[in-house]
Amino acid sequence: MQNHFQFALALPEILLLILTVVVLIFDAFSKSKNRHPTFILSLLSLLVVAVVNAVQWSDGVAGTTFNGMFVVDSLSHFLKIASYITVAITLIYGRQYAEEREMLSHGGEMYTLSLFALLGQMVMISAGSMLTVYLGVELMSFALYALIALRRDNVKASEAAMKYFVLGSLASGILLYGLSMIYGATGQLDLARIAHIIATGQVHTLPLVFGVVFIVAGLAFKLGAVPFHMWVPDVYHGAPTAVTLLVAAAPKLAAFALILRLLIEGLHGLALDWQPMLLIMAVLSLAIGNLTAIAQTDFKRMLAYSTISHMGFVFLGLLSGVVENNPQATGQAYGSALFYMVIYVLTTLVTFGLILLLSRKGFECEKISDLKGLNRRNPVLAGVLLLSMFSLAGIPPLAGFYAKLAVLQALVGAGHVAMAVVAVLFSLVGAFYYLRVVKMAYFDEPEGEAAPLAGGVLPHGLMSLNGLALIALGVLPGGLMALCVHAIQTSLGF
Repeated sequence: MQNHFQFALALPEILLLILTVVVLIFDAFSKSKNRHPTFILSLLSLLVVAVVNAVQWSDGVAGTTFNGMFVVDSLSHFLKIASYITVAITLIYGRQYAEEREMLSHGGEMYTLSLFALLGQMVMISAGSMLTVYLGVELMSFALYALIALRRDNVKASEAAMKYFVLGSLASGILLYGLSMIYGATGQLDLARIAHIIATGQVHTLPLVFGVVFIVAGLAFKLGAVPFHMWVPDVYHGAPTAVTLLVAAAPKLAAFALILRLLIEGLHGLALDWQPMLLIMAVLSLAIGNLTAIAQTDFKRMLAYSTISHMGFVFLGLLSGVVENNPQATGQAYGSALFYMVIYVLTTLVTFGLILLLSRKGFECEKISDLKGLNRRNPVLAGVLLLSMFSLAGIPPLAGFYAKLAVLQALVGAGHVAMAVVAVLFSLVGAFYYLRVVKMAYFDEPEGEAAPLAGGVLPHGLMSLNGLALIALGVLPGGLMALCVHAIQTSLGF
């Protein structure tokens, strides 16, 4: 009898769950007020799981388990390792910030909830069934709801948590309704079987199309694309910055993986139905994100609207993959979208990490004006800020430029020349508010007395490496791009 339960394929998830419980129990008995041992144990847990995942990837471990509900392939290995690194960097950047705001005085819930959210993201990345999709989404979402409300005495954080909870619950319901319609039309939960049934053409199209509409709406909420972007500015601004980075970085990788699993792997036969939706959301995200960001004086809200505009670029890459009888171009287009998402997450780590390092006890570096004169206080951090803003603006030779170029090439190759022109025009609009930040950091006089910068040697050294990575991946992007395309082609069959 065939073994449908190969637990070795889910070893990273099993290990992370066990280690998270160990961290939780250890923290419950810890006497440390700053939760430094819990922090170290969390990083070690991430290191162990990353090593196991890397060994599996190098050994070519792949397949499905749990009756097709859980998929392990090159794409899952790549995105999981990227998620481990992202969460680890986030915890390092946010440790002193959380300690100074007494987020760790009552316990190390920030670390255990971060690990549980990561576990949900890993389930999303390996989802092979609509049941696994929903399980991963809810596991991640509930942990993030609690993280945003971690500062119970802070009105802004509580308000942000309530908004995210209400809108997130609504989006989860919309996604679940769409999944149920797909199940009703096909009688299957397994994404591979759904794709096969759609390919045969022996199924009613109308309920499938309705299901796709609700699924795209639910996925767009997770990425923060227009018109499902309402939560992004309020949550980014209201949540503690350390938590904002937990919400803004790694979950985007999981949400992108979910789009690939659902739309590309499971519902690619309905591409002509969901492609126009992505096109509309891409244009609206580019327009509203860039134009609204210009009016912002709050740095975190500006970055939130910037995120919305970048999700528009991701959608452009995804809709470029719908090319008939050209698997090579399809794989290249989806690979460019994956590359763009990875570079976006890397740059997000820099921008919000800078806010964390520039904040201190009693002072939140949230206004753009707080960055005035940064070059005089710390030329290294000012240089990293310049690199991140130039990368987001798409200025060569930084990684953001090549990411935008790859998506534009995929657009032109798919025949969407007009969309490529629109994307370039809105990128020029976006360059204004990015350059404004650089101008304040280098040419404006600082307001008030300069205070000592937060963070130790490790966060500042990591920030410098993070900034250098933006240059390295801009000058030599071929390796990462080839890895992204290979992961797409081997995992999704393009």
